[in-house]
Amino acid sequence: MHVLITGAAGFIGQLLARELLNDISHTVILADIVRPPIPPGVVHPENAISVEVDLCTSAAEIVRKIALDAVFIFHGIMSSGAEADFELGMRANVDATRILLDELRATWPGVRVIYASSLAVYGRPLPGVVDDTVIPTPESSYGAQKVICETLINDYTRRGFIDGLTLRFPTVSVRPGRPTAAASSFLSGMIREPLHGEECVVPIEDRSFASWLCSPRTLVWNLVHSLTMPLSRLPRHIRQVNLPGICVTVQNMMDALEIVGGREKLDLVKEKEEPALLAILRSWPTRFDNTQATELGYIRDSSFQEAVWDYKESLKTTERIPS
Repeated sequence: MHVLITGAAGFIGQLLARELLNDISHTVILADIVRPPIPPGVVHPENAISVEVDLCTSAAEIVRKIALDAVFIFHGIMSSGAEADFELGMRANVDATRILLDELRATWPGVRVIYASSLAVYGRPLPGVVDDTVIPTPESSYGAQKVICETLINDYTRRGFIDGLTLRFPTVSVRPGRPTAAASSFLSGMIREPLHGEECVVPIEDRSFASWLCSPRTLVWNLVHSLTMPLSRLPRHIRQVNLPGICVTVQNMMDALEIVGGREKLDLVKEKEEPALLAILRSWPTRFDNTQATELGYIRDSSFQEAVWDYKESLKTTERIPS
């Protein structure tokens, strides 16, 4: 299968590329605004093509390289970054996606497109449990930009331009690397930094604050599943799916850190409320009914502690790289 990954220099793009390049049946184009590295240690590095590209000006450069079977759209500016710079968020999150979709429909009509969306599409008021039928009411520019692109995916699919699928990711934890511009960055940092002997500031002092999370390992499994999942099981004009997650509080995360890393690691977790982030964090739902996703074959984590163990084990074989 010939697969294009945009935003491939980022954490999720690199994880997926690593998985695909360990399978001889895949050829992968890794594209980003900076030239993405080919993940070290993959079994078939010869099947990777790395391209530095600005999608707003040169999308055709990557779309026309080889016949494409599937496209993963991961590029974009994260939540806090999009809120701080509206023009940049619109260009990277909306304009680049629309231009890419137009190039795909002109060159490879009907190609499978898997778009990475976010729970940031939701905002208040929210029901106690969110399912895929709840109407998005984003309270951030990032969430609004994701809704715009979800709508494009649905309409381009309805018209037969592409065969699209939108996956709304839970917050992914534990991410390697350094803190990002995402409002949720601390949800990895409060585990990652202490395990590296560094402090992390949690921007909310309420330890009962809950988040909807999934591990990197589970996310990659679900992304690979999306390559072969029959899209005909979804209406052509409703292609968004909330991926499964688990509800984890700040206290749950601290308990897992203590169990996996030792009690002394808790001394490196500092709590200092940041009002600018609170409105964004409080607007996100924390409990989901993932019936649709599980019926489509997607999986969830069994516990957050398992994700922390996974991250600790990964430190034995990998260097700390940028997110």
